[in-house]
Amino acid sequence: MTFKTDGAHDAVRRAVREFGEEEIRPVAKEHDENKEYPLELRKKAAEYDFVAPSIPEEYGGAGMDPISRSIVTEELWRADPGIGSAIGSAGFGSSMILEYGDEWMKEEWLPRITAGESASFSAISEPAHGSNVAGMETTAEKDGDEWVIDGNKTWITNGTVADVGVLMAKTSPGEGHRGITAFLVPADRDGFVPTKIDNKLGIRASDLAEIQLNGVRVPEENVIGEVDKGFYQLMEFFAAGRTSVAAQAVGAAQGALDAAREYAGEREQFGQKISEFQAVSHKVADMATQVEAARSLTYRAASHVAESKDDEAVKLASMAKLFASEMSVDVADDAIQVHGGAGYVTDHPVERFFRDARITKIYEGTSEIQKNIISDRLL
Repeated sequence: MTFKTDGAHDAVRRAVREFGEEEIRPVAKEHDENKEYPLELRKKAAEYDFVAPSIPEEYGGAGMDPISRSIVTEELWRADPGIGSAIGSAGFGSSMILEYGDEWMKEEWLPRITAGESASFSAISEPAHGSNVAGMETTAEKDGDEWVIDGNKTWITNGTVADVGVLMAKTSPGEGHRGITAFLVPADRDGFVPTKIDNKLGIRASDLAEIQLNGVRVPEENVIGEVDKGFYQLMEFFAAGRTSVAAQAVGAAQGALDAAREYAGEREQFGQKISEFQAVSHKVADMATQVEAARSLTYRAASHVAESKDDEAVKLASMAKLFASEMSVDVADDAIQVHGGAGYVTDHPVERFFRDARITKIYEGTSEIQKNIISDRLL
């Protein structure tokens, strides 16, 4: 099946690429080295509808189709994965709010997110439970007309910069995945204590935190969807999340490829451009082929996931994430090789793309988890 972008998609790509070239790339190295969250860039990106672009226009978003959303993610990461991650993740959890949240939640928070005024988080992982979502230990107990939440979440994107988020907690302990509920939790609640994780290998401009929840109280109206149905609700969004990570990986790989092509056309050895050596030119050809293959699979998966939540969509999303993330690290590694020793230092961006691409093999389900999912659907 072929997916061809149209004029509207091309216009989106040009707009995001221009933003990336003019606004992101000039400050990318600085944000990486200083581990600085790009708040002003997030606000500026929102002016162009690059923040949470899937949110409908009635809530301030652009209501972009799945291919356009993939292009936005890809181009932001092509410019710089760290800043691209910060901008692209500003609406984490918004899909859950949009699909299952009460109208007041949508009206109060979604316009603020799309305007760049607020960021949101999605708190699922815990220190002892990453891939095993059903094993989470954070609990929420009913106390009158409130829920009291206790526990510990970790690897939470936007944990120290978000104003609100979607948090998963056990409301029926002992029931495994059948006892999990989603809550809308404002970050200013008493007992909500985020601690920044700033010793990351890559995407250093993106905020990451551990969150302690010490008797955090939220009213019963803050339940998103139904009590004890949070796990099932969450499962509906994993496929879309994985296609988004695939688009991230494609963007990082394209950025590394661009840098390798530019360097190969400038660097001279033995009296000629290194791009004229077959070993280098063939390496670049292989890199470009891998990027294009991953892009095609990612777009196909994104389109299918938007139309259906069947097993085929789940399989394609996992295939896209698996292939694109593994490809991205390989291409970034090859880009360093094209640069030689120059690629091993921070004078050139390829070492940053290499570090940044590595996370795509881990979050939203590791490569090993994706293989389990794919084989389950096949066998």
